Amino acid sequence: MDIIANYGTTLILVAAVFGFFMAWGIGANDVANAMGTSVGTRSLTIKQAIIIAMIFEFAGAYLAGGEVTSTIRSGIIDSDAFVDTPDQLVFGMIASLLAAGTWLLLASYFGWPVSTTHSIIGAIIGFALVSLGAEAVHWNKVMGVFGSWIVTPALSGLLAYFTFISVQRLIFNADSPLAAAKKYVPVYIFFTVMVICLVTLKKGLSHVGLDMTNLQSWGLSVVVSLISAVICAFYIKRQRYNPQDDKDMHFSNVEKVFGILMVVTACAMAFAHGSNDVANAIGPLSAVVSVVESAGQIAAKSTIAWWILPLGGIGIVIGLASLGHKVMATVGTGITHLTPSRGFAAQLATAATVVIASGTGLPISTTQTLVGAVMGVGLARGIAALNLNVLRNIVVSWIVTLPAGAILAIVFFYVIQWMFV
Repeated sequence: MDIIANYGTTLILVAAVFGFFMAWGIGANDVANAMGTSVGTRSLTIKQAIIIAMIFEFAGAYLAGGEVTSTIRSGIIDSDAFVDTPDQLVFGMIASLLAAGTWLLLASYFGWPVSTTHSIIGAIIGFALVSLGAEAVHWNKVMGVFGSWIVTPALSGLLAYFTFISVQRLIFNADSPLAAAKKYVPVYIFFTVMVICLVTLKKGLSHVGLDMTNLQSWGLSVVVSLISAVICAFYIKRQRYNPQDDKDMHFSNVEKVFGILMVVTACAMAFAHGSNDVANAIGPLSAVVSVVESAGQIAAKSTIAWWILPLGGIGIVIGLASLGHKVMATVGTGITHLTPSRGFAAQLATAATVVIASGTGLPISTTQTLVGAVMGVGLARGIAALNLNVLRNIVVSWIVTLPAGAILAIVFFYVIQWMFV
């Protein structure tokens, strides 16, 4: 208690710096995943993707990042166990932010798309083990994380596979592919916008007081999706298509139609991602601020201070702009060759998997969801279409993430404890 009373302001400042560092890592790694397919399909340039992500990620983080948050991220550890030693919880959360941020920096440098969620979970497990022991960890939650390594990519890959197969049969195999694209792409737009709306309503806007029932969420999503489909159908028909383009590259005009759809999904996914994954940085930071400001009292929930959400949003934007291009390249071009139609199938499958997971409570990684979807699209063209060396490196980085976060957190926990005790 004396440590919190004497060093409270210093602890909050240190936590804020490391929280910003963690948000920077999320931007460099996770946001690049969300925009990678759009860049890989050349629907957007890297500069355009960064600008879109800067606007929509920050908007999602700031507007829908959460009014309240659990003091302990994802319920991985038992907060009641720290009632008598709140300073240990503060040190641990600060160490977790630094550990997860450091791992994300390393992974982003090498272009590995890892899970920011699993990075912070691994870090929190690490400090809990050395501060209170194994009984402080909710191991059933941890087993759910391990299970998601298989379930998440498999589900999104399956959805992407069948989505792309349907695109091939309905559009590319038609007698007039461009006419078929004009006919069916508005239908795909309807489903895409509906899924994105559900992602946003279920995972984002409930935190700003827009707490809607399932029926209301579905109703609003259907209305918005219908309007979007009508607007996009009108826009697609108004576009000019040059038949000569198809002589240089077969289906060029069809891919042009899907390119429009890719921009829409990129904007919407950036907003939904910002509203959800900023919690990986602000959750532990909010816990530190709550404990310090309440003089060591540990609450089940804590109101987020006004400056925390903008801090997380700005960190995400700077991370993407400074180092995001490496992970974008891995996801967009390294795994398999993507065109706008293939990228769309991957984006739709990713969003759909997030909706299914949020409805069932399945622990999920946006990164693993998208990578699985890109793999599914590649498999629709045969195993030879996949770069197995890149996939091997990605899977290894996933396996290493949890223990890497834990080991780094243990080291930083002891260092921070030594500095203040």
